[in-house]
Amino acid sequence: MDRLADWIGRTETRTEWIAPFPANALAATLDCSGTEYGEDSELPPLWHWMHFLPIYKLSEAGYDGHAALGGFLPPVPLPRRMWAGSRLQFHAPLRIGHVLTKKSTVQSVIAKEGRSGPLVFITVRHQIFDQDTLGIDEEHDIVYRQEPSPDAPVQKPLPAPETSDFSREITPDPVLLFRYSALTFNGHRIHYDRPFCTVSEGYSGLVVHGPLLATLLLDLLRRERPSATVTGFEFRALSPVFDNDPFSVHGAIGEDAKTYSLWVRRADGALAMKAEARVI
Repeated sequence: MDRLADWIGRTETRTEWIAPFPANALAATLDCSGTEYGEDSELPPLWHWMHFLPIYKLSEAGYDGHAALGGFLPPVPLPRRMWAGSRLQFHAPLRIGHVLTKKSTVQSVIAKEGRSGPLVFITVRHQIFDQDTLGIDEEHDIVYRQEPSPDAPVQKPLPAPETSDFSREITPDPVLLFRYSALTFNGHRIHYDRPFCTVSEGYSGLVVHGPLLATLLLDLLRRERPSATVTGFEFRALSPVFDNDPFSVHGAIGEDAKTYSLWVRRADGALAMKAEARVI
């Protein structure tokens, strides 16, 4: 733990030709109709998460399917890892068929002691360029924690708002989770291995990806306000969503008509994710 701060400032750069298949596959997965992505098509917000993916050998995977500790991210000696949230600025569109470059930098590594034990928070900044033009500037928060104790108290989740301006109900299933895992090269077993989830990890079902929930929130906004251009988006994951029950995504327009509150409501009424989008 004492050496984790040595990773602050570490960078890596990836370059990729943006192929049309991931966008078309995600559009089909999200049941988007009438959309065909091809040369020079603009990627919808957050769909860049299907690109610049770190590739690691199967023999290099950890017990949970993640890449083994070390490398670009510091080797945090805590077993559970979660995408806690992100803050994104969309400066220019990313287009299919273009060669883009992503520069990632470890901005901070902070160790804390929480009610459930030690925690480590890592913030990584990702910048994506089309030649010299900055398209996306993102701060990505990752939290690491230890396995919960069997006798640890269960924190009651916050209730989600009960009214919204627009909403959509989502019925998750293993196929949805499998497709998103495949499109993002995510080997984490909590998204597809039910015995691992329920027996080893103590969850009630397969865990719906945090980035997928965030993508569904902006997909909802795009369905309701197709002419709006998203310039900023931030989200925070608050409680897990499982494939056992339907959940719903919601939106409410702000007073200035340029800001939208977005959130994910679990079937039990809990607030699973809250977000805000800025549009023009």
